[in-house]
Amino acid sequence: MWGWFKNIETRSFYVENRISINNKLQIIMNRLFCLISVLFLVSLNTNSQSITPAPLGFDIVRTSIPHGEIDTVYYKSKMVATIRRALVYTPPGFSRDKKYPVLYLLHGIGGDEFEWLNNGHPQVILDNLYAEKKIEPMIVVLPNGRAMKDDRATGNIMAPDKVRAFATFEKDLLHDLIPFIEKNYPVLKDREHRAIAGLSMGGGQSLNFGLGNLDKFAWVGAFSPAPNTEKPEELVPNPEKAKEQLKLLWISCGDKDGLITFSRRTHDYLKANNVPHIYYVDHGYHDWNVWKNSLYMFSQLLFKPVDLVTFPEISDAGRPAETDVRGTTYPQILPDGRAIFHVKAPEAQKVQLDLGKKYDMVKNEEGIWEVTTDSLSEGFHYYSLIIDGVAVADPASETFYGMGRMASGFEVPFTGDRYYEIRNVLHGDIRIKRYYSNVTNTWREMYMYTPPGYDENTNEKYPVLYILHGGGEDERGWAIQGKADLILDNLISEKKTVPMIVVMVDGNMPLPPFGEDVLKAFDAELTQCVIPFVEKNYRVKTDTQDRALAGLSMGGIQTLYAGINNSQLFSYLGVFSSGWILPMQNNIANEQYKFMAKNADMINSNLKLLWIAVGGKEDIAYKNCQTMLSKLNEMNIRYQYYEYSGGHTWPVWRNDLYHFAQLIFK
Repeated sequence: MWGWFKNIETRSFYVENRISINNKLQIIMNRLFCLISVLFLVSLNTNSQSITPAPLGFDIVRTSIPHGEIDTVYYKSKMVATIRRALVYTPPGFSRDKKYPVLYLLHGIGGDEFEWLNNGHPQVILDNLYAEKKIEPMIVVLPNGRAMKDDRATGNIMAPDKVRAFATFEKDLLHDLIPFIEKNYPVLKDREHRAIAGLSMGGGQSLNFGLGNLDKFAWVGAFSPAPNTEKPEELVPNPEKAKEQLKLLWISCGDKDGLITFSRRTHDYLKANNVPHIYYVDHGYHDWNVWKNSLYMFSQLLFKPVDLVTFPEISDAGRPAETDVRGTTYPQILPDGRAIFHVKAPEAQKVQLDLGKKYDMVKNEEGIWEVTTDSLSEGFHYYSLIIDGVAVADPASETFYGMGRMASGFEVPFTGDRYYEIRNVLHGDIRIKRYYSNVTNTWREMYMYTPPGYDENTNEKYPVLYILHGGGEDERGWAIQGKADLILDNLISEKKTVPMIVVMVDGNMPLPPFGEDVLKAFDAELTQCVIPFVEKNYRVKTDTQDRALAGLSMGGIQTLYAGINNSQLFSYLGVFSSGWILPMQNNIANEQYKFMAKNADMINSNLKLLWIAVGGKEDIAYKNCQTMLSKLNEMNIRYQYYEYSGGHTWPVWRNDLYHFAQLIFK
């Protein structure tokens, strides 16, 4: 930089015989002004931060960086008339010669002052952010928000006196705890340097106490606020005053959180009254994944100059899809269900995203092609990139066998998908087994789920569900896209189904297009190869009442054919999003209906359950399914019918398995 000043002076020296002193000074001043402008812009760019969702590893301890400390303190509470306890986090490099702003971080209804420490690990998150120079040094106070003499989270945590104690904490906080912290720690005591935030019940407290005491707090954060949150018009009776006094109001919640209505109603009121705030809808439930990410993002905004222009950008920030490969950040899913795709292909002439609907992508200056989709339906989506006319998988995404080939895929979060989330329960295994088929004269592969305890409980035998994929997929479908293991793990842990083995069979046969030859070949494959292999090599029960067969779409037709023709082998049949394909399979259907009409009594006697499900009227199989149901009614074939809106998609079939598994082997 100083060299540049030297050049200015040197050039001025060479021309001073040709220009006046005033002109010389004018040149210097103009160039100096340009330099200052550049430095100012660089400074702005350095100080401004793009607040994005937490990356992987944000909450993992890093041994090579400085760490803050956690102190346990005791303060006299006049409000509760007892000595109370709190935890205090001081940042790396803490010095009593310096004064710090303070964040009061509150727990939920089932927690206490240790809840954040034991589950959210705020000290780790903040240490890592300090190391990356993303946050201002601050003291964080972790109090017990249940202001009563016995403030432990024991017994009935919803008892009226314990719930009331969370409201009582407002006075304890304002009149006892804050004065104690300000007397014993080097803190800045004005409202501009005091923040309050919390999760669930603590989120409601943060809104109630923070917005109700704007003379005390300028920074307010609520993570998944609970029903204790006051009505918006009571929280913010004077929107103009709130606009003037608030530095930051943050509200976040998981999109699958049953309590999101409390966040949404507050957001709607604030938006209607033009009160600046950030409303961030995360992908998740009422859980620590959401709350830790909220702390990660919220803390980066505290005690810094506020730029209201960035609020909408932060509110609309996308999260990397669950199927992104490690180290990538795209595709991203936005809160409204849209998705953002990036691919670097600087030499390409044309790039499209193929999601069934094709989107033209636009290349930026870095050679990255990007596009934002329309709002997408919930659930699993296959997609491809078309680069100069060639369809390829996205290198940033996991790939799945679907559409008859390996394709990229991603999941738009689904509100009702809690039954296949990963929980802290006992988990079974997914095993990959090869067996020799005497039908196809080739080695084939099956996936198999064995329940928790299979290897330990060596004297126990299990019933078996044989489950079939749809067209364009294979035995991997139910294990990967279908999340069958998680569904069964959770059901078994809740004792909603009996422990069972699930065999995921490859329904593709090396024969011409899907017709009766394929159905007959698969019937033979299932009965002559798959079932004998399983019953020879695994501890399974071999009675008819201990076998079930189910399938989706193409697999549903295979279930109809093999299951009905072999009702002496299966007591339970599940047909998901299926029915004879008319008019293409008229002849097959008519022969099947003749067989069923002739053997209706036998079929009704053999089958304990014929369970037929479809994904609502939007399911492409709906019409064929309804035609089949009419035929079954005519023949007096007993069945149970279940309809779950969602179309011909994996969320529907996962839901089908969830319900079907609870009905079998009982």
